[in-house]
Amino acid sequence: MPSFDIVSEVDMPEVNNALDQSRRELATRFDFKGVEASFELKDKEITLTADSEFQLEQMLDILKGKLVKRNVDGRALKTGDVQKSGKQVFQVLSIQQGLEADISRKIVKLVKDGKFKVQTAINGDKLRVTGKKRDDLQEVIAMLRDAKLEVPLQFNNFRD
Repeated sequence: MPSFDIVSEVDMPEVNNALDQSRRELATRFDFKGVEASFELKDKEITLTADSEFQLEQMLDILKGKLVKRNVDGRALKTGDVQKSGKQVFQVLSIQQGLEADISRKIVKLVKDGKFKVQTAINGDKLRVTGKKRDDLQEVIAMLRDAKLEVPLQFNNFRD
């Protein structure tokens, strides 16, 4: 019986590469000369630190641009609130790995509402979709790609 998995994963080495490129661009930009601004990655959280909120916004734009060039979907980043600490302003971005339970239920509901001849099962942080025909599975993939979900989806482990 054909099946595939729906997952939401982020390639962490590519995130590291994008952060390195962002740091290099920050060091060469004229508007960041003499400014204490930095990117830091710890346990799937990126901390942006700068002197003002405007600079934080520019740093976020730089980072998102570098992530897009490295084929990392920007929807995998959840932006936190801007916080002030003395002269510094910082913002924490969390990298979302895996499908949360409410998003998994939403995807299952979308598949069931589509009246496809497939079964879906939640396996931890991924979804397994099985069906009798390969064409049914491909229709589900096409429908989910067109759906506007807040997380990036990958389809892997396709078996006939």
